[in-house]
Amino acid sequence: MTKSFNFTAAPGHLIRRAHQLAVAIFMEETAAFDATPVQFAILNALIDRPGEDQITLAGRVVFDPATLGSVIGRLEAKEWVKRVADPADKRRKLLWIAPQGEQIALQMQRAVSRAQQRIVGPLDEDERAQFGLLLGKLIAGHEADS
Repeated sequence: MTKSFNFTAAPGHLIRRAHQLAVAIFMEETAAFDATPVQFAILNALIDRPGEDQITLAGRVVFDPATLGSVIGRLEAKEWVKRVADPADKRRKLLWIAPQGEQIALQMQRAVSRAQQRIVGPLDEDERAQFGLLLGKLIAGHEADS
């Protein structure tokens, strides 16, 4: 008789559960804004670099470029982002944060900071630092491989 795989202790399962918790906490803290974590990242990325093309933006927020188009479409519908054809290449779309989108992103910052604190709330200060370093190392190691 074989024993089943202990998925509850598997890193992949634990990362998936941590992601679920992180998104749930983010959504609770930011419920008044009707924005997802990816939308918040996009808005902030466009505050930092207005006029960026969609492919470059997808790389910066580490999101699938094909799926990013639909997220941008939802942000356009909310009038938070403007998509404009590049004058030098009409096929290329440049993205600009609209004033309302910038205002929402700036208003969300306090709620997002609370969410980040809640996510690591069960850890003490040293564990939080170690956790951040280990996650960074894990991601960097896999990105170096690809």
